Amino acid sequence: MVAQREPPHMTVEEWRELERNSHEAKHEYIDGQVYLMAGGNANHARIASNTLRLIEDALGDSPCNVYNSELSVRLSPTHYTYPDVSVTCDERDQGEIDMVQSPRLIVEVLSESTEAYNRGKKFALYRQCPTIEEYVLICTDHQAVEVFHRTAQGWMVYQARAYGPDDTVQLTSIGVQFPLSALYRRTTVREMLQEQDGAQA
Repeated sequence: MVAQREPPHMTVEEWRELERNSHEAKHEYIDGQVYLMAGGNANHARIASNTLRLIEDALGDSPCNVYNSELSVRLSPTHYTYPDVSVTCDERDQGEIDMVQSPRLIVEVLSESTEAYNRGKKFALYRQCPTIEEYVLICTDHQAVEVFHRTAQGWMVYQARAYGPDDTVQLTSIGVQFPLSALYRRTTVREMLQEQDGAQA
């Protein structure tokens, strides 16, 4: 998401009307302000697609549903976002809905322009949503994943589970696991950050 200098102010109803009539762009709604979503590159799109497919295949006959960034997520009455992947296990979040009401897991694929926001303000918004149990960040400058969990003591913000190229990613909130390498199938993302740094040295 790229913040504009003067984000337009709208009511939720005005924002929903904007989204219904906006066929080429998506806008997130945060406390009355509207932010245009930034486009991504091929690696970002492929990782998001791989993530959705892996989770969907692993869920099997589970009552949970996985959605891409075409469907917005309602975090609160004044916060609506478009995560790269969302998972909900609420039976009401299916059919002719236009947003997820009870997200359980959120996945964001990082980029240079969105990483600070996804780790900072956006993560804070996700932590405030009572139904979200897990938050996943997927890197695009090297093959790595961080998984944050809600615990009985709250969110372990500084104790994310980190996964590397040879690891199996565990998503405990939905009982799913898959090899991290599968997230990067058919991308050009390097395995290790050091390799990229070394190539530029």
